[in-house]
Amino acid sequence: MPIATVNPANGETLKTYEAMGEEELERRLQLAQATFRTYRTTTYAERARLLNRAADLLDEDQQEIGRMMTTEMGKPVKQARAEAAKCARAMRWYAEHAAELLADEEPSAADVKDSGAARALVRYRPLGPVLAVMPWNFPLWQVVRFAAPALMAGNVGLLKHASNVPQTALYLEDLFHRAGFAEGCFQTLLVGSGAVDDILRDERVKAATLTGSEPAGRAVAATAGEMIKKTVLELGGSDPYVVMPSADIDRAARIAVTARVQNNGQSCIAAKRFIVHTDVYDAFAERFVAGMAALKVGDPLAEETEVGPLASEQGRADLEELVDDARRSGAEVLCGGERPDGPGWYYPPTVLAGVTREMRVHREELFGPVATLYRAADLDEAVLIANDSPFGLSSNVWTRDEAEVDRFVRDLEAGGVFFNGMTASHPGFPFGGVKRSGYGRELSGHGIREFCNITTVWHGA
Repeated sequence: MPIATVNPANGETLKTYEAMGEEELERRLQLAQATFRTYRTTTYAERARLLNRAADLLDEDQQEIGRMMTTEMGKPVKQARAEAAKCARAMRWYAEHAAELLADEEPSAADVKDSGAARALVRYRPLGPVLAVMPWNFPLWQVVRFAAPALMAGNVGLLKHASNVPQTALYLEDLFHRAGFAEGCFQTLLVGSGAVDDILRDERVKAATLTGSEPAGRAVAATAGEMIKKTVLELGGSDPYVVMPSADIDRAARIAVTARVQNNGQSCIAAKRFIVHTDVYDAFAERFVAGMAALKVGDPLAEETEVGPLASEQGRADLEELVDDARRSGAEVLCGGERPDGPGWYYPPTVLAGVTREMRVHREELFGPVATLYRAADLDEAVLIANDSPFGLSSNVWTRDEAEVDRFVRDLEAGGVFFNGMTASHPGFPFGGVKRSGYGRELSGHGIREFCNITTVWHGA
Protein backbone atom coordinates (compact mmCIF):
# COMPACT_ATOMS: atom_id res chain seq x y z
CA MET A 1 0.00 0.00 0.00
CA PRO A 2 1.47 3.38 -0.99
CA ILE A 3 2.12 5.98 1.68
CA ALA A 4 -0.28 8.64 0.52
CA THR A 5 -3.14 10.95 1.41
CA VAL A 6 -6.14 10.05 -0.74
CA ASN A 7 -9.25 12.11 -0.04
CA PRO A 8 -12.03 9.56 0.56
CA ALA A 9 -14.70 12.13 -0.32
CA ASN A 10 -13.62 12.15 -3.97
CA GLY A 11 -10.77 9.64 -4.43
CA GLU A 12 -8.23 12.36 -5.24
CA THR A 13 -4.60 11.69 -4.31
CA LEU A 14 -3.37 14.79 -2.47
CA LYS A 15 0.14 13.85 -1.36
CA THR A 16 2.47 10.88 -1.71
CA TYR A 17 5.57 9.99 0.27
CA GLU A 18 8.57 7.76 -0.28
CA ALA A 19 9.16 5.13 2.35
CA MET A 20 12.22 5.66 4.51
CA GLY A 21 15.31 3.80 3.38
CA GLU A 22 17.39 1.50 5.58
CA GLU A 23 19.95 4.22 6.31
CA GLU A 24 17.37 6.69 7.63
CA LEU A 25 15.59 4.00 9.61
CA GLU A 26 18.87 2.99 11.21
CA ARG A 27 19.60 6.62 12.09
CA ARG A 28 16.27 6.93 13.84
CA LEU A 29 16.68 3.70 15.78
CA GLN A 30 20.12 4.84 16.95
CA LEU A 31 18.66 8.21 17.93
CA ALA A 32 15.84 6.60 19.89
CA GLN A 33 18.29 4.45 21.83
CA ALA A 34 20.66 7.35 22.55
CA THR A 35 17.86 9.70 23.56
CA PHE A 36 16.36 7.18 25.95
CA ARG A 37 19.60 7.02 27.94
CA THR A 38 19.23 10.66 28.92
CA TYR A 39 15.45 11.15 28.75
CA ARG A 40 14.85 8.34 31.23
CA THR A 41 16.65 10.41 33.88
CA THR A 42 14.41 13.48 33.51
CA THR A 43 11.95 14.33 36.25
CA TYR A 44 8.19 13.95 36.06
CA ALA A 45 7.95 17.72 36.39
CA GLU A 46 10.11 18.26 33.30
CA ARG A 47 8.17 15.68 31.26
CA ALA A 48 4.88 17.26 32.39
CA ARG A 49 6.08 20.70 31.31
CA LEU A 50 6.83 19.41 27.82
CA LEU A 51 3.59 17.44 27.53
CA ASN A 52 1.49 20.40 28.68
CA ARG A 53 3.21 22.51 26.03
CA ALA A 54 2.29 19.90 23.40
CA ALA A 55 -1.33 20.07 24.59
CA ASP A 56 -1.32 23.86 24.25
CA LEU A 57 0.06 23.65 20.71
CA LEU A 58 -2.52 21.03 19.77
CA ASP A 59 -5.30 23.31 20.97
CA GLU A 60 -3.88 26.10 18.83
CA ASP A 61 -3.71 23.77 15.81
CA GLN A 62 -7.20 22.33 16.27
CA GLN A 63 -8.77 23.82 13.13
CA GLU A 64 -5.83 22.91 10.90
CA ILE A 65 -5.34 19.37 12.16
CA GLY A 66 -9.08 18.78 12.11
CA ARG A 67 -9.26 19.53 8.39
CA MET A 68 -6.14 17.45 7.77
CA MET A 69 -7.62 14.37 9.45
CA THR A 70 -10.87 14.81 7.56
CA THR A 71 -9.16 14.98 4.17
CA GLU A 72 -7.03 11.93 5.03
CA MET A 73 -9.67 9.54 6.39
CA GLY A 74 -13.08 11.18 5.96
CA LYS A 75 -14.47 11.75 9.46
CA PRO A 76 -16.86 14.73 9.81
CA VAL A 77 -14.75 17.77 10.57
CA LYS A 78 -16.61 18.55 13.81
CA GLN A 79 -15.66 15.10 15.07
CA ALA A 80 -12.06 15.66 13.95
CA ARG A 81 -11.79 18.86 15.96
CA ALA A 82 -13.32 17.09 18.95
CA GLU A 83 -10.69 14.34 18.61
CA ALA A 84 -7.91 16.93 18.73
CA ALA A 85 -9.43 18.52 21.83
CA LYS A 86 -9.72 15.12 23.50
CA CYS A 87 -6.04 14.43 22.82
CA ALA A 88 -5.02 17.70 24.46
CA ARG A 89 -7.09 16.85 27.53
CA ALA A 90 -5.49 13.40 27.76
CA MET A 91 -2.01 14.92 27.57
CA ARG A 92 -2.82 17.25 30.45
CA TRP A 93 -4.35 14.38 32.44
CA TYR A 94 -1.16 12.33 32.23
CA ALA A 95 1.01 15.37 32.87
CA GLU A 96 -0.92 15.91 36.09
CA HIS A 97 -1.27 12.30 37.28
CA ALA A 98 1.80 10.37 36.07
CA ALA A 99 3.99 11.03 39.12
CA GLU A 100 1.22 9.77 41.39
CA LEU A 101 0.45 6.74 39.21
CA LEU A 102 4.11 5.69 39.10
CA ALA A 103 5.06 6.60 42.66
CA ASP A 104 7.11 4.08 44.62
CA GLU A 105 4.92 1.54 46.39
CA GLU A 106 5.60 0.44 49.94
CA PRO A 107 4.86 -3.23 50.74
CA SER A 108 3.14 -3.90 54.04
CA ALA A 109 5.31 -3.73 57.13
CA ALA A 110 4.47 -7.36 57.86
CA ASP A 111 5.71 -8.49 54.45
CA VAL A 112 8.88 -6.42 54.73
CA LYS A 113 9.61 -7.97 58.13
CA ASP A 114 8.72 -11.48 56.97
CA SER A 115 11.13 -11.18 54.02
CA GLY A 116 14.01 -10.30 56.31
CA ALA A 117 14.41 -6.83 54.82
CA ALA A 118 15.16 -3.61 56.61
CA ARG A 119 13.12 -1.85 53.98
CA ALA A 120 11.66 -2.59 50.53
CA LEU A 121 9.73 -0.87 47.79
CA VAL A 122 8.39 -1.35 44.28
CA ARG A 123 9.57 1.14 41.66
CA TYR A 124 8.30 1.67 38.09
CA ARG A 125 11.10 2.23 35.59
CA PRO A 126 10.81 2.85 31.81
CA LEU A 127 11.64 0.08 29.35
CA GLY A 128 13.10 2.02 26.41
CA PRO A 129 12.01 2.64 22.81
CA VAL A 130 8.45 1.40 22.25
CA LEU A 131 7.10 0.72 18.75
CA ALA A 132 3.52 1.85 18.17
CA VAL A 133 1.68 0.42 15.15
CA MET A 134 -1.41 2.57 14.82
CA PRO A 135 -4.58 2.68 12.65
CA TRP A 136 -6.18 5.40 10.58
CA ASN A 137 -9.63 5.61 12.17
CA PHE A 138 -8.66 7.90 15.07
CA PRO A 139 -5.31 9.04 13.68
CA LEU A 140 -4.55 11.44 16.55
CA TRP A 141 -6.25 9.79 19.52
CA GLN A 142 -4.91 6.28 18.98
CA VAL A 143 -1.37 7.65 18.99
CA VAL A 144 -1.74 10.13 21.85
CA ARG A 145 -3.26 7.57 24.21
CA PHE A 146 -0.03 5.61 23.76
CA ALA A 147 2.40 8.51 23.53
CA ALA A 148 1.25 10.57 26.52
CA PRO A 149 1.66 7.80 29.14
CA ALA A 150 4.76 6.36 27.45
CA LEU A 151 6.56 9.70 27.45
CA MET A 152 5.51 10.49 31.00
CA ALA A 153 6.88 7.11 32.11
CA GLY A 154 10.26 7.97 30.56
CA ASN A 155 10.03 5.82 27.44
CA VAL A 156 10.58 7.07 23.90
CA GLY A 157 8.21 6.36 21.00
CA LEU A 158 8.58 5.07 17.45
CA LEU A 159 5.37 5.49 15.44
CA LYS A 160 4.52 3.33 12.45
CA HIS A 161 1.20 4.89 11.46
CA ALA A 162 -1.30 3.68 8.86
CA SER A 163 -0.10 4.42 5.35
CA ASN A 164 -3.19 6.47 4.45
CA VAL A 165 -2.64 9.10 7.17
CA PRO A 166 0.99 10.18 6.60
CA GLN A 167 0.32 13.88 7.11
CA THR A 168 -1.18 13.26 10.54
CA ALA A 169 1.74 10.99 11.40
CA LEU A 170 4.28 13.66 10.48
CA TYR A 171 2.26 16.31 12.30
CA LEU A 172 2.50 14.29 15.52
CA GLU A 173 6.29 14.08 15.28
CA ASP A 174 6.48 17.81 14.64
CA LEU A 175 4.07 18.57 17.50
CA PHE A 176 6.24 16.86 20.10
CA HIS A 177 9.40 18.45 18.72
CA ARG A 178 7.83 21.94 18.77
CA ALA A 179 6.82 21.31 22.39
CA GLY A 180 10.48 20.89 23.29
CA PHE A 181 10.89 17.11 23.43
CA ALA A 182 14.27 15.97 22.12
CA GLU A 183 14.14 14.73 18.53
CA GLY A 184 14.59 11.11 19.58
CA CYS A 185 11.74 11.12 22.11
CA PHE A 186 9.05 10.67 19.46
CA GLN A 187 9.75 9.75 15.84
CA THR A 188 7.47 8.87 12.95
CA LEU A 189 8.72 6.03 10.77
CA LEU A 190 7.34 6.41 7.25
CA VAL A 191 7.55 2.76 6.30
CA GLY A 192 5.15 0.18 4.95
CA SER A 193 3.65 -2.61 7.02
CA GLY A 194 6.26 -5.03 5.67
CA ALA A 195 8.95 -3.25 7.66
CA VAL A 196 7.28 -3.78 11.05
CA ASP A 197 8.66 -7.28 11.59
CA ASP A 198 12.30 -6.23 11.20
CA ILE A 199 11.83 -3.17 13.41
CA LEU A 200 10.24 -5.25 16.16
CA ARG A 201 13.08 -7.76 15.96
CA ASP A 202 15.66 -5.03 16.50
CA GLU A 203 17.18 -5.33 19.99
CA ARG A 204 16.90 -1.58 20.53
CA VAL A 205 13.10 -1.80 20.42
CA LYS A 206 11.94 -3.04 23.81
CA ALA A 207 8.15 -3.39 23.41
CA ALA A 208 5.26 -2.76 21.05
CA THR A 209 1.67 -1.64 21.08
CA LEU A 210 -0.75 -2.18 18.22
CA THR A 211 -4.26 -1.04 17.53
CA GLY A 212 -5.69 -2.55 14.37
CA SER A 213 -6.94 -5.67 12.70
CA GLU A 214 -6.82 -9.18 14.08
CA PRO A 215 -4.34 -10.39 11.38
CA ALA A 216 -2.01 -7.47 12.15
CA GLY A 217 -2.25 -8.24 15.86
CA ARG A 218 -1.44 -11.89 15.29
CA ALA A 219 1.64 -10.98 13.26
CA VAL A 220 3.01 -8.54 15.82
CA ALA A 221 2.21 -10.85 18.74
CA ALA A 222 3.97 -13.76 17.02
CA THR A 223 7.16 -11.81 16.41
CA ALA A 224 7.11 -10.23 19.86
CA GLY A 225 6.60 -13.65 21.41
CA GLU A 226 9.56 -15.04 19.53
CA MET A 227 11.70 -12.08 20.66
CA ILE A 228 10.20 -12.15 24.19
CA LYS A 229 9.01 -8.55 24.08
CA LYS A 230 6.01 -7.07 25.86
CA THR A 231 3.00 -6.15 23.69
CA VAL A 232 -0.38 -4.53 24.16
CA LEU A 233 -2.98 -5.31 21.50
CA GLU A 234 -6.29 -3.54 20.89
CA LEU A 235 -7.94 -5.29 17.98
CA GLY A 236 -11.45 -5.50 16.58
CA GLY A 237 -14.77 -5.19 18.31
CA SER A 238 -18.40 -6.04 17.67
CA ASP A 239 -19.89 -4.45 20.74
CA PRO A 240 -23.39 -5.41 21.90
CA TYR A 241 -25.95 -2.74 22.80
CA VAL A 242 -28.58 -4.38 24.98
CA VAL A 243 -31.95 -2.72 25.66
CA MET A 244 -34.16 -4.07 28.45
CA PRO A 245 -37.82 -3.19 29.20
CA SER A 246 -37.02 -0.78 32.04
CA ALA A 247 -34.90 1.43 29.77
CA ASP A 248 -35.78 4.92 28.57
CA ILE A 249 -36.51 3.75 25.03
CA ASP A 250 -36.50 7.18 23.39
CA ARG A 251 -33.09 8.02 24.82
CA ALA A 252 -31.71 4.55 24.20
CA ALA A 253 -32.70 4.73 20.53
CA ARG A 254 -31.36 8.25 20.09
CA ILE A 255 -27.97 7.44 21.60
CA ALA A 256 -27.89 4.14 19.71
CA VAL A 257 -27.69 6.09 16.45
CA THR A 258 -24.64 8.03 17.63
CA ALA A 259 -23.10 4.90 19.12
CA ARG A 260 -23.31 3.15 15.74
CA VAL A 261 -22.27 5.92 13.34
CA GLN A 262 -19.60 7.79 15.31
CA ASN A 263 -16.54 8.22 13.10
CA ASN A 264 -18.65 7.07 10.11
CA GLY A 265 -19.17 3.76 11.91
CA GLN A 266 -15.44 3.01 11.78
CA SER A 267 -14.71 2.55 15.45
CA CYS A 268 -13.71 -0.60 17.31
CA ILE A 269 -15.86 0.46 20.28
CA ALA A 270 -18.87 1.52 18.24
CA ALA A 271 -22.02 -0.38 19.17
CA LYS A 272 -22.68 -2.78 16.31
CA ARG A 273 -25.11 -5.46 17.52
CA PHE A 274 -28.37 -4.12 18.97
CA ILE A 275 -30.00 -6.75 21.18
CA VAL A 276 -33.47 -5.70 22.29
CA HIS A 277 -35.88 -7.39 24.69
CA THR A 278 -38.97 -8.55 22.82
CA ASP A 279 -41.28 -6.41 24.98
CA VAL A 280 -39.69 -3.18 23.67
CA TYR A 281 -38.25 -4.41 20.38
CA ASP A 282 -40.83 -2.81 18.08
CA ALA A 283 -40.74 0.56 19.84
CA PHE A 284 -36.95 0.67 19.83
CA ALA A 285 -36.61 -0.54 16.24
CA GLU A 286 -39.03 2.08 14.94
CA ARG A 287 -37.15 4.92 16.61
CA PHE A 288 -33.69 3.57 15.82
CA VAL A 289 -34.36 2.97 12.13
CA ALA A 290 -35.95 6.40 11.77
CA GLY A 291 -32.91 8.00 13.41
CA MET A 292 -30.46 6.15 11.18
CA ALA A 293 -32.41 6.99 8.03
CA ALA A 294 -32.54 10.69 8.94
CA LEU A 295 -28.78 11.16 9.26
CA LYS A 296 -27.20 13.68 6.90
CA VAL A 297 -24.58 12.00 4.71
CA GLY A 298 -22.27 14.23 2.72
CA ASP A 299 -19.10 16.28 2.46
CA PRO A 300 -17.17 15.63 5.69
CA LEU A 301 -15.80 19.19 5.64
CA ALA A 302 -19.35 20.60 5.87
CA GLU A 303 -20.33 21.48 9.42
CA GLU A 304 -23.80 19.95 9.08
CA THR A 305 -22.57 16.53 7.89
CA GLU A 306 -23.17 13.67 10.33
CA VAL A 307 -21.78 10.77 8.26
CA GLY A 308 -18.96 11.10 5.77
CA PRO A 309 -17.31 8.58 3.43
CA LEU A 310 -15.55 5.42 4.49
CA ALA A 311 -11.78 5.78 4.65
CA SER A 312 -10.99 3.57 1.67
CA GLU A 313 -12.54 2.01 -1.39
CA GLN A 314 -11.61 -1.44 -0.10
CA GLY A 315 -13.30 -0.70 3.22
CA ARG A 316 -16.54 0.10 1.45
CA ALA A 317 -16.27 -3.01 -0.71
CA ASP A 318 -15.75 -5.17 2.39
CA LEU A 319 -18.80 -3.63 4.08
CA GLU A 320 -20.98 -4.13 0.99
CA GLU A 321 -19.93 -7.76 0.81
CA LEU A 322 -21.09 -8.39 4.38
CA VAL A 323 -24.43 -6.64 3.81
CA ASP A 324 -25.03 -8.48 0.54
CA ASP A 325 -24.22 -11.82 2.19
CA ALA A 326 -26.77 -11.12 4.93
CA ARG A 327 -29.39 -10.06 2.42
CA ARG A 328 -28.91 -13.21 0.34
CA SER A 329 -29.22 -15.29 3.51
CA GLY A 330 -32.56 -13.77 4.44
CA ALA A 331 -31.79 -10.67 6.52
CA GLU A 332 -34.23 -7.77 6.16
CA VAL A 333 -32.80 -4.36 5.23
CA LEU A 334 -34.80 -1.82 7.25
CA CYS A 335 -32.96 1.20 5.81
CA GLY A 336 -29.97 1.88 3.57
CA GLY A 337 -28.13 -1.04 2.05
CA GLU A 338 -27.41 0.47 -1.37
CA ARG A 339 -24.24 2.23 -2.52
CA PRO A 340 -25.03 5.80 -3.62
CA ASP A 341 -24.06 7.14 -7.03
CA GLY A 342 -21.29 9.69 -7.36
CA PRO A 343 -17.65 10.10 -6.31
CA GLY A 344 -16.24 9.16 -2.94
CA TRP A 345 -16.47 6.04 -0.80
CA TYR A 346 -19.85 6.69 0.78
CA TYR A 347 -22.19 4.10 2.24
CA PRO A 348 -25.57 4.93 3.77
CA PRO A 349 -26.55 4.26 7.39
CA THR A 350 -28.04 0.76 7.26
CA VAL A 351 -30.00 -1.44 9.66
CA LEU A 352 -30.32 -5.22 9.22
CA ALA A 353 -32.89 -7.35 11.04
CA GLY A 354 -33.45 -11.09 11.11
CA VAL A 355 -29.73 -11.84 11.43
CA THR A 356 -28.84 -15.48 12.09
CA ARG A 357 -25.68 -17.20 13.30
CA GLU A 358 -24.96 -18.46 9.78
CA MET A 359 -24.54 -14.96 8.38
CA ARG A 360 -21.09 -13.39 8.25
CA VAL A 361 -22.39 -10.19 9.86
CA HIS A 362 -23.08 -12.19 13.00
CA ARG A 363 -19.44 -13.11 13.57
CA GLU A 364 -17.44 -10.51 11.62
CA GLU A 365 -16.89 -6.86 12.47
CA LEU A 366 -18.92 -4.31 10.51
CA PHE A 367 -16.55 -1.37 10.04
CA GLY A 368 -18.95 1.23 8.73
CA PRO A 369 -22.44 2.64 9.44
CA VAL A 370 -24.25 -0.71 9.44
CA ALA A 371 -26.18 -2.05 12.46
CA THR A 372 -27.69 -5.46 13.17
CA LEU A 373 -30.89 -5.85 15.20
CA TYR A 374 -31.63 -8.90 17.39
CA ARG A 375 -34.72 -9.79 19.40
CA ALA A 376 -34.14 -11.37 22.84
CA ALA A 377 -36.83 -13.16 24.82
CA ASP A 378 -35.27 -12.41 28.22
CA LEU A 379 -32.06 -11.44 29.99
CA ASP A 380 -30.51 -14.88 29.59
CA GLU A 381 -30.97 -14.83 25.83
CA ALA A 382 -29.66 -11.25 25.64
CA VAL A 383 -26.46 -12.32 27.40
CA LEU A 384 -26.20 -15.39 25.18
CA ILE A 385 -26.43 -13.31 22.00
CA ALA A 386 -24.09 -10.63 23.34
CA ASN A 387 -21.39 -13.19 24.16
CA ASP A 388 -21.84 -15.11 20.90
CA SER A 389 -18.98 -13.21 19.26
CA PRO A 390 -15.24 -13.78 18.86
CA PHE A 391 -14.73 -10.23 20.13
CA GLY A 392 -14.99 -8.76 23.62
CA LEU A 393 -13.95 -5.12 23.58
CA SER A 394 -16.79 -3.23 25.28
CA SER A 395 -20.56 -3.43 25.75
CA ASN A 396 -23.58 -1.21 26.39
CA VAL A 397 -26.64 -2.05 28.47
CA TRP A 398 -29.82 -0.05 29.02
CA THR A 399 -31.69 -0.97 32.17
CA ARG A 400 -32.89 0.61 35.41
CA ASP A 401 -33.07 -2.71 37.24
CA GLU A 402 -30.16 -3.12 39.69
CA ALA A 403 -30.48 -6.89 39.70
CA GLU A 404 -30.04 -6.85 35.92
CA VAL A 405 -27.03 -4.54 36.29
CA ASP A 406 -25.34 -7.09 38.54
CA ARG A 407 -26.06 -9.92 36.10
CA PHE A 408 -24.68 -8.06 33.09
CA VAL A 409 -21.52 -7.00 34.91
CA ARG A 410 -21.00 -10.60 36.01
CA ASP A 411 -21.80 -12.33 32.72
CA LEU A 412 -20.85 -10.11 29.77
CA GLU A 413 -17.53 -11.07 28.19
CA ALA A 414 -16.05 -7.65 27.53
CA GLY A 415 -13.42 -5.22 28.75
CA GLY A 416 -16.08 -2.68 29.68
CA VAL A 417 -19.79 -2.51 30.51
CA PHE A 418 -21.43 0.88 30.00
CA PHE A 419 -24.92 1.34 31.44
CA ASN A 420 -27.46 3.79 30.05
CA GLY A 421 -24.95 5.48 27.78
CA MET A 422 -22.53 4.72 24.95
CA THR A 423 -19.00 3.41 25.28
CA ALA A 424 -16.34 6.11 25.36
CA SER A 425 -12.67 6.15 26.32
CA HIS A 426 -11.33 8.45 29.02
CA PRO A 427 -7.75 8.71 30.34
CA GLY A 428 -8.93 7.89 33.86
CA PHE A 429 -10.40 4.49 32.95
CA PRO A 430 -8.58 1.39 31.63
CA PHE A 431 -9.35 0.52 28.02
CA GLY A 432 -8.97 -2.85 26.30
CA GLY A 433 -10.68 -6.13 25.61
CA VAL A 434 -10.74 -9.90 25.91
CA LYS A 435 -11.01 -12.78 23.45
CA ARG A 436 -9.97 -11.71 19.94
CA SER A 437 -10.22 -8.06 20.86
CA GLY A 438 -6.71 -8.31 22.28
CA TYR A 439 -4.98 -8.07 25.64
CA GLY A 440 -3.37 -5.53 27.90
CA ARG A 441 -4.82 -2.15 28.78
CA GLU A 442 -4.38 1.42 27.62
CA LEU A 443 -5.15 4.59 29.60
CA SER A 444 -5.40 5.08 33.38
CA GLY A 445 -2.74 3.79 35.74
CA HIS A 446 -3.04 0.35 34.16
CA GLY A 447 -2.03 1.77 30.78
CA ILE A 448 0.97 3.78 31.93
CA ARG A 449 2.36 0.77 33.81
CA GLU A 450 2.13 -1.58 30.78
CA PHE A 451 5.51 -0.39 29.49
CA CYS A 452 7.32 -0.14 32.79
CA ASN A 453 9.86 -2.41 34.44
CA ILE A 454 8.10 -3.18 37.74
CA THR A 455 11.14 -3.42 39.98
CA THR A 456 11.37 -4.86 43.48
CA VAL A 457 13.93 -2.97 45.57
CA TRP A 458 15.00 -4.89 48.73
CA HIS A 459 17.43 -3.80 51.44
CA GLY A 460 18.84 -6.30 53.89
CA ALA A 461 18.79 -5.66 57.61
